[in-house]
Amino acid sequence: MTKLLLITSEFPPQPGGIGAHAHNLAKFLTKNNFEVTVLTDMRSALGQEERNFDFKQAYKVKRIPRKKFMLLTYLKRIYSAVALCNKNDVILVSGKFSLWIGGLLSLISSKKIIGVVHGSEVAMPASFRKVCTKWCVRQLTVVIAVSKYTKSLIADWDLAHIEVIPNGFSLASAPVNGNKSLKPIRLITVGNVTERKGQQNVIKALPEILQKFPDAIYNIVGIPTEIENLLHLTKKLNVEHAVIFHGKVSEEEKIKLLQESTVFIMLSQTTATGDVEGFGIAILEANSVGVPAIGSKNCGIEDAISHNNSGILVDYYNSKAIVIALQTIIKEYDAYSNCAVTWSKQFVWDSVIKDYIKVVQL
Repeated sequence: MTKLLLITSEFPPQPGGIGAHAHNLAKFLTKNNFEVTVLTDMRSALGQEERNFDFKQAYKVKRIPRKKFMLLTYLKRIYSAVALCNKNDVILVSGKFSLWIGGLLSLISSKKIIGVVHGSEVAMPASFRKVCTKWCVRQLTVVIAVSKYTKSLIADWDLAHIEVIPNGFSLASAPVNGNKSLKPIRLITVGNVTERKGQQNVIKALPEILQKFPDAIYNIVGIPTEIENLLHLTKKLNVEHAVIFHGKVSEEEKIKLLQESTVFIMLSQTTATGDVEGFGIAILEANSVGVPAIGSKNCGIEDAISHNNSGILVDYYNSKAIVIALQTIIKEYDAYSNCAVTWSKQFVWDSVIKDYIKVVQL
C-alpha cells in the first residue's frame, strides 16, 4: 500500500476551495487503497470543529495549531513535514505555503513530490514571494495545474513535468428539476463574496438584465466577506429589490437553491494582487442538477464551461454580451440544461482521481 503525505494550506471544516479539493483528494485516494496522512492547520480557536471533522475521516489528519506569532506556526509546519516525509512514499503539496514546503523537502529527500497549482499562488505580481514560489515549484517532481489557464501562468517556468487535471466535484444525489419554471429568471452565484468571484460584475449588469427580464432575481450564496461593497452598489444602481444575500448556507440549502435556479453566473475577474479564478467547481455542481452557466473568459472558468453547450463564456465587464448570453440560454433552455448535465459527469471525483493516481504511480 502506497503511503502518501498530503500537505495543504486549507482544510475542512473551515471554508476554502483548496481545502475542499484536498479533502476530496484524501478521501478518494484512501478509497483507492492509499494510506493517506494530511498535514494542515487548526484554524478554529479551540479546535473542536476540526477534531469532530477529523474523527469521521478514513484517513489520518495532523493539525498544527496557529500561533499569534505566525513564524512559530510556519516553523512547526516545516518540522512536522520533515518528520512525516520520512514515513511516506509520496508527498503531495497544495496551496502557496505548502508549495514552499515542497521546495524545501526536495533539498533533503529524493522522494516524489507532487505540487497542485490552483492559480492565485502563482499569479501574484513580481515580488520576493513570487521568486520563492517559482524556485520551489521548479524543484517539484511533477506539477499538476487545475486548468489550462493555470498551466499558462507557469508555462515559462521551465518545469520538469506538468499535467493538467481539472478539479473534481461531489454533490449529494440531487435530481434535475424537470418542471422548472423560467419565470421569474433566477440567477445564482455560489462562492465567497469577494472581488475575485465577481458578484459585483453581475450586479453591474443587472440594470440591463432587468430591462429584458424585469422580474429577474439574483441569489448570492457564500460567506459575505465583502458584502458592504455590494450592498452599496445595489443601492447606487437601484437594484436592491432584485438581489438576495443568503450568506453561508448548508449543503442541503445550497442544493435546493441550485435546483430552483435558472442560470448559474460567475463573472470572475483577476484582482490587482493576482488573485485569480483557477477553475470554477461551483459551476459544475450547478450543471449536475441541470443548470447552465454564464462565466468569464480569460480565467480558469474557460475549462469549467463548454462554450455554447453547457453555458456561455463572456467578458465579465460586457453587460450587453451578458444579456445576450442569458437570452440565448433561455431561448434554448432544454438543450443547454441537458448538455450541462452531460458535461458535468466527466468531472466527478470518481473519474478525476484516476488521473491523480496515474501521476502518483508514474
